[in-house]
Amino acid sequence: MPSPSVSETIATAKKSGRGVVIGYLPMGFPDLATSVEAAVALAEEGFDVLELGVPYSDPVMDGPLISRSTQRALEGGFKLRDLFPAISEITRRVDIPVLVMTYWNPVVQYGVEKFTTDLLAAGAKGLITPDLIPDEADEWLDISERLGAERVFLAAPSSSDERLARAVEESRGFVYAVSTMGITGTRAGVDQAAHTVVSRLREQHADSVCVGLGISTGEHVDEVLAYADGAIVGSALVRALDEGGLGQLRAVAAGLTKHSGLQAR
Repeated sequence: MPSPSVSETIATAKKSGRGVVIGYLPMGFPDLATSVEAAVALAEEGFDVLELGVPYSDPVMDGPLISRSTQRALEGGFKLRDLFPAISEITRRVDIPVLVMTYWNPVVQYGVEKFTTDLLAAGAKGLITPDLIPDEADEWLDISERLGAERVFLAAPSSSDERLARAVEESRGFVYAVSTMGITGTRAGVDQAAHTVVSRLREQHADSVCVGLGISTGEHVDEVLAYADGAIVGSALVRALDEGGLGQLRAVAAGLTKHSGLQAR
């Protein structure tokens, strides 16, 4: 039985009065087989959605930790063609939706329609595209709509109201609210800017908003789920996998997913 879409997963969580926790890991780190096991481990430890990153040679939004991990994946021989069989193996073993986070150039080089077709055939639901804005996404909007792929655009503290409105209009699944200006990485606290961005997105009638960048503890998850529909955790999981392998990853993941009770807004 296929897993639900991201939209369905968030809607189901809302009905039960909680938020979703989304886990990011780069594919191919520390090697391809382990990255598959790591993704499965997140699902087994209670994450609601998987966000799998495509290693890229110029990761302009990624902080040092994730940049190093994706560079190690590339040095270890990861190729874009490895992505689809790896996702197929993951989706065969988990019952939660999978999104792929990728910079846009690899998709263009592969062919947007072929990439989307292969992605969906592997069981993934769609893409998060951090460096692609809706105003420049005509081909992706057309193909994703036609093939039924979910698409997630980013909204930043610096975004104009017009840009936020467009992100809300064109996103399918959720809008990704960037919690801070700058690059990814764990922080002592989640910026107040996150709350402001989510509020502004609500004013644009956003149905589902998830917050990412800087969320690394259960307390951060609690804080975010008080006002958003989902919390996205990345660097904390990558660090755990790097420092302590699958065992430490599972321990950190279990601590994070205990904090998904959605407080009343």
